[in-house]
Amino acid sequence: MTEALKAGITHEMERETDEEMSAQKVFPHVPNVYATSVMVGHMEAVCAEMVHPHLGEGEQTVGIGMQFSHIAATPLGMKVRFNAKLIEVDGRKLVFEVEGFDEADKIGKATHQRFIINAEKFNSNVAKKAAT
Repeated sequence: MTEALKAGITHEMERETDEEMSAQKVFPHVPNVYATSVMVGHMEAVCAEMVHPHLGEGEQTVGIGMQFSHIAATPLGMKVRFNAKLIEVDGRKLVFEVEGFDEADKIGKATHQRFIINAEKFNSNVAKKAAT
């Protein structure tokens, strides 16, 4: 990881919601709105995007935790925007504050943790686990 990966850096990501992001893709007997599970994924993505340029050769990040609140429903077709701020770097552990907005409201907030890994070692361990 580079020296530039430090608390205080920020990143923003915007997406347009569509039918593939519907809560009904998870369970058909719920409203046809932007799914909580997709929002969580977008919150992970904005954090991963932020740190990616600061990683060294062979490094990647993995999510290791999230405290999350889904505050408001978003109709499909609306744009959503996520703002992330890196608030702590503790060795290879990274902690972020993330907020989500649609075109009308704040829709979610989270504290997300990611860990910097050596991709080759991580993938080798996953392959060994899969072989058992």
